[in-house]
Amino acid sequence: MASPRVLRRCLFAALSAALVASAAIGPARAASTSDAQADAVTFSDTFDGAAGSAVNSSRWTQETGDNVNNHEREYYTSGTNNASLDGQGHLVITAKKENPANYQCWYGTCQYTSARLNTSGKFSAQYGHVEARMKIPRGQGMWPAFWMLGTDIGSVGWPNSGEIDVMENVGFEPSTIHGTIHGPGYSGANGIGAGYTLANGAAFADAYHTFAVDWAPNSIKWSVDGVVYETRTPSDVGGNTWAFNKPFFLILNLAVGGDWPGDPNSATAFPAQLLVDSVSVTTSDTATGVAIKGLAGKCVDVNGANSANGTAVQLYDCNGSAAQQWTVGSDGTIRALGKCLDVNAGGTADGTKVQLYDCNGSAAQKWAVSSANDIVNPQANKCLDVTGNNSANGTPLQIWTCSGGANQKWTVG
Repeated sequence: MASPRVLRRCLFAALSAALVASAAIGPARAASTSDAQADAVTFSDTFDGAAGSAVNSSRWTQETGDNVNNHEREYYTSGTNNASLDGQGHLVITAKKENPANYQCWYGTCQYTSARLNTSGKFSAQYGHVEARMKIPRGQGMWPAFWMLGTDIGSVGWPNSGEIDVMENVGFEPSTIHGTIHGPGYSGANGIGAGYTLANGAAFADAYHTFAVDWAPNSIKWSVDGVVYETRTPSDVGGNTWAFNKPFFLILNLAVGGDWPGDPNSATAFPAQLLVDSVSVTTSDTATGVAIKGLAGKCVDVNGANSANGTAVQLYDCNGSAAQQWTVGSDGTIRALGKCLDVNAGGTADGTKVQLYDCNGSAAQKWAVSSANDIVNPQANKCLDVTGNNSANGTPLQIWTCSGGANQKWTVG
């Protein structure tokens, strides 16, 4: 569904060209996707810190000001009034019905404050798995979003820069989120996208959900909790320029009001909060995830498509979901859902289970894929193994002394 909005990219006339251009010097993947030696790159923020403390300024910049382009009602502030950690591993972006500093907006004295954060000049990436685990607010006029802009916005402007909306929600649709692309000839109300709706009338505000894109040359796939619901390629943009084969930076914000969601009403509760549990980006030599197939033609799978640390990795029927899309990096990691294939507690004994875990560079997360179709953890000198040679769905994977058995043979891609 195309959002009936115009330009959400800037709070002022434009981000400064110097700021945006500097994004290229952040820890981004090399621009050439043909460079087979490019290291895997991971951006990860799990928002650990004391309650009330500010977001990590080495990762995020807080934008300030209002946004006339979409006729939003909030004034974005810096500091911790509208964006802070809760001490329990979450970033809390809070929209408040207040104006403590007599802020002025496009429509007069501002009625609301909120926060908008970006990684311009600090992190950008070209391709990979981009995800955020969040719990969104409810209420008419609420407009939470997790999105990306091309780092060349300062030189080419919007929409030529491209915009990838990983997740947007408007409060009058509590059960539906949207994923959209904007570019030259298909921007604003003509953006190209689709919605994803929870079953049985469930609301996204009731629980945390993981919103992601898997982004590759000439392809973007959107997913919610590992379920892919939309794919876009150059064939979808009607002969216009595909604006997404270049670096982008990240943005998180909670808008109040605007042309698409409409203004809050008397039933809208304030303060309203967007809770962000984690944000991660994984890029690697494999620009898009691939299946790893083993015993009985089944796939290496993250149980329940759950990106939480410690989630079991198992054998399961191949289904093309994000839980089965793995990237193999030149740094020795194997990644899915923004995290790494990990040997539990760094164990080396036969039968030690493998799991999904935050990428940390440890030996427990190093793997070597051999020409003999073995996947070996060098620290243990043992092979990725299907427990008990059992091909049933849900059989956990482990490390075991390499034997050459069918339950230790894997095809990547």
